[in-house]
Amino acid sequence: MVEFAIPAQELSAALDLYSRTSAMAILVDRQLTHGRRSTAVNGRLHARQALEQLLAGSGLMALYTGADAFTVKRAEVASRAGTSPRHGNPRLRENSFANALQSALEQALCRSVVTRPGRYRAALQVWVGALGEVQHSRLLASTGNDQRDAAIIEALGRLNIGQIPPSSLPQPVTVLVMPDAAVAGMECNP
Repeated sequence: MVEFAIPAQELSAALDLYSRTSAMAILVDRQLTHGRRSTAVNGRLHARQALEQLLAGSGLMALYTGADAFTVKRAEVASRAGTSPRHGNPRLRENSFANALQSALEQALCRSVVTRPGRYRAALQVWVGALGEVQHSRLLASTGNDQRDAAIIEALGRLNIGQIPPSSLPQPVTVLVMPDAAVAGMECNP
């Protein structure tokens, strides 16, 4: 549990404060948060509980990509029985640049056994060009394997997100790849 003292405010500022307080990594398309306000979050809460409270009524939801990382996207409602919001309408999932970035990273990292997520932690920064291409990338720290580090940077050097980034996207974009990512959302097909 973490002690939160986040007043109601502009949503992107509240998310930044939440991230610093909870130590959770966040990937946010600033166009999604533009013009939205958070609710106040006060007290000793679990990080996920606090985030739900912060986003309440905003029309947005968290999509967890690891135990301590998430993206923010438009809230989705299941349209038929047995369909979870995460696997609902494909058009809704594709609307967010953050989701497109996660999908492109997943595909790039899953191409090689060396870079396949699941057994390492990596903090990455990428600079995305106006057409969605990764212009530059770097690891913030080694994954513990020099061969893997080089392979990740090589894979990111060829990456195109496949979507034009929002003009409000802060650069660089920081992404966290967590151990056991396949369980939390980054899944490599065999």
